Amino acid sequence: MCLAVPGRVEAILSEEPLARLGTVSFGGVRREVNLSFTPEAAVGSYVLTHVGFAIACIDEAEAKRVLEDLAAATAGGLR
Repeated sequence: MCLAVPGRVEAILSEEPLARLGTVSFGGVRREVNLSFTPEAAVGSYVLTHVGFAIACIDEAEAKRVLEDLAAATAGGLR
Protein backbone atom coordinates (compact mmCIF):
# COMPACT_ATOMS: atom_id res chain seq x y z
CA MET A 1 0.00 0.00 0.00
CA CYS A 2 1.26 3.47 -0.86
CA LEU A 3 0.49 6.62 1.03
CA ALA A 4 0.78 10.21 -0.19
CA VAL A 5 0.54 12.94 2.43
CA PRO A 6 -0.64 16.50 1.72
CA GLY A 7 1.52 19.45 2.65
CA ARG A 8 1.78 23.17 1.95
CA VAL A 9 4.67 24.53 -0.13
CA GLU A 10 6.43 27.18 1.97
CA ALA A 11 9.43 27.95 -0.24
CA ILE A 12 10.94 27.07 -3.60
CA LEU A 13 14.63 26.29 -3.06
CA SER A 14 15.71 25.37 -6.59
CA GLU A 15 14.20 25.68 -10.06
CA GLU A 16 16.47 23.09 -11.72
CA PRO A 17 14.25 21.08 -14.12
CA LEU A 18 15.09 17.65 -12.69
CA ALA A 19 15.91 18.79 -9.19
CA ARG A 20 13.23 21.38 -8.45
CA LEU A 21 13.13 21.51 -4.66
CA GLY A 22 10.87 23.15 -2.14
CA THR A 23 10.23 23.26 1.56
CA VAL A 24 6.87 21.68 2.37
CA SER A 25 5.10 21.85 5.73
CA PHE A 26 3.22 18.78 6.92
CA GLY A 27 1.29 20.12 9.90
CA GLY A 28 4.31 22.11 11.07
CA VAL A 29 6.93 19.49 10.23
CA ARG A 30 9.03 20.88 7.37
CA ARG A 31 10.83 18.74 4.81
CA GLU A 32 12.60 19.29 1.52
CA VAL A 33 10.51 17.81 -1.29
CA ASN A 34 11.29 17.27 -4.96
CA LEU A 35 8.76 19.31 -6.97
CA SER A 36 9.91 18.17 -10.44
CA PHE A 37 6.66 16.27 -11.10
CA THR A 38 4.55 19.30 -10.14
CA PRO A 39 5.92 22.26 -12.11
CA GLU A 40 2.72 24.20 -11.34
CA ALA A 41 3.39 24.07 -7.57
CA ALA A 42 4.10 27.48 -6.06
CA VAL A 43 4.48 28.91 -2.58
CA GLY A 44 1.10 28.43 -0.89
CA SER A 45 0.12 25.43 -3.03
CA TYR A 46 -0.80 22.09 -1.51
CA VAL A 47 0.90 18.99 -2.87
CA LEU A 48 0.53 15.27 -2.29
CA THR A 49 3.94 13.90 -1.37
CA HIS A 50 5.13 10.30 -1.59
CA VAL A 51 8.68 9.31 -0.53
CA GLY A 52 9.99 12.85 -0.92
CA PHE A 53 8.39 13.61 -4.30
CA ALA A 54 5.34 15.81 -4.83
CA ILE A 55 3.17 13.77 -7.17
CA ALA A 56 0.14 16.08 -7.55
CA CYS A 57 -1.18 19.49 -6.64
CA ILE A 58 -4.48 19.60 -4.74
CA ASP A 59 -6.63 22.40 -3.41
CA GLU A 60 -6.66 23.41 0.26
CA ALA A 61 -10.08 21.88 0.98
CA GLU A 62 -8.96 18.48 -0.34
CA ALA A 63 -5.71 18.68 1.64
CA LYS A 64 -7.63 19.36 4.86
CA ARG A 65 -10.07 16.52 4.15
CA VAL A 66 -7.24 14.04 3.60
CA LEU A 67 -5.47 15.17 6.80
CA GLU A 68 -8.72 14.77 8.76
CA ASP A 69 -9.20 11.27 7.30
CA LEU A 70 -5.63 10.31 8.24
CA ALA A 71 -6.10 11.63 11.78
CA ALA A 72 -9.36 9.68 12.13
CA ALA A 73 -7.76 6.50 10.82
CA THR A 74 -4.86 6.66 13.25
CA ALA A 75 -7.13 7.59 16.18
CA GLY A 76 -9.34 4.62 15.29
CA GLY A 77 -6.54 2.13 15.72
CA LEU A 78 -5.40 1.65 12.14
CA ARG A 79 -1.63 1.34 12.11
